[in-house]
Amino acid sequence: MTIARAATLPRGALVARAWAGLGDAVAPLSNAAGRPLTRTVKLILDPLVLRPVLNPEFAAGAIAAAHADALTSRIADAGPVLAATASWFVVLKKERRRRWITEGNPQDLYFQRCFELATGHGEPGPDAAAVAATVLEEVHGREGPTVAALRDFVTDPANVDGLTRLLDTAWADRVAPAPGPVATSSFLATCAVTPDREAFRALVTGLAGSAGAVDLDLPGVARAHGLTDRDRPVRPGLGRGASKANLPKPFDRSILERLFAPLTNAFQRAGLADVPTLVRREIARSAGPWQLADEESRLVVVLGRDASASLAGDAPVGGPGSAAARLRSRWEREAYVHRVLRMPSAVPPEVRADVRGVREAYLRRLWVRVHGRELRHDTVTADQVWDVLDGVLRSVILDQRDRLRSVLEREAVA
Repeated sequence: MTIARAATLPRGALVARAWAGLGDAVAPLSNAAGRPLTRTVKLILDPLVLRPVLNPEFAAGAIAAAHADALTSRIADAGPVLAATASWFVVLKKERRRRWITEGNPQDLYFQRCFELATGHGEPGPDAAAVAATVLEEVHGREGPTVAALRDFVTDPANVDGLTRLLDTAWADRVAPAPGPVATSSFLATCAVTPDREAFRALVTGLAGSAGAVDLDLPGVARAHGLTDRDRPVRPGLGRGASKANLPKPFDRSILERLFAPLTNAFQRAGLADVPTLVRREIARSAGPWQLADEESRLVVVLGRDASASLAGDAPVGGPGSAAARLRSRWEREAYVHRVLRMPSAVPPEVRADVRGVREAYLRRLWVRVHGRELRHDTVTADQVWDVLDGVLRSVILDQRDRLRSVLEREAVA
């Protein structure tokens, strides 16, 4: 049925209408109201069906009327594959229960695998249980530490006293970084095109990353960087639990929370050290400058801090081709940024907060990125610095776009 025309239509409403047409066959991928689950949209519809990167007309929160029928038709045409995806998800959950697997969120772990099975096999057949067992073995049989093992280790009464003493000792022995000049502008001026490896190595050997952390213990400094909600960083606890949806800022996380996110991803945790080693290294890392262990990682955070200053309104340093200028240019090209800055009163408060706090969000994401690389012993080289700095901003922008789209869709439905 052709949709009644208007200038634009809410994307969420269009998706919900097309989804409702698929009926009960997709119920395992739907919420109680019959709409697609958030993870169904994020993991299946967007990347595998609508593909807004290739079809930008489907990307916005409000879809032009000229494209509304195309969007709903694409979902309707994918109906058989989506129904088979739902059937495979039921099969995998049944096999998961049979094996007493509790690790990870089934939707995160299996949705895209189920879509692959639906595309390759159609509806589950007589061999469905065997196929499901193979998939679960691939997902859960990878070597590497698990969140359950981490939680058990840090909460085991036999370990708590010893680990607490390690924490106390590590923080009692902290040595303030030596102050000194941190001249990053020369490297940042050219790192996007022709990174100067010698300049990068000189900054590393000169401990520029550590020197850049010299003010973090002063009142308000780490908080201004978006790394803590406290006035000063404090010694972390061991922790007893964690939630990916509600992790504190990096310097406010317990030891368990610092290791939680990498261990929830089966692909990331493959090849990581055993749990006792990870925990002891994290305790030592928490007491270092920037609460990182490697000088290269600390330097990358300092480079990101300096390059991202332009996101907060400061003039880019280093000329038109510098890292700061390139980050500023990418940020200013975003239409939603212009809308927030030009018409702040017309924009939802949470979106204004996102845009106003972009530099803090950028530094938090950068810290998480380099911390994860440290866990995998994946040291950032001079040639990789720009990819890391630019990739972090891209990631922040995508998250903010998604939040803006969700807010506008909720308002349109209301």
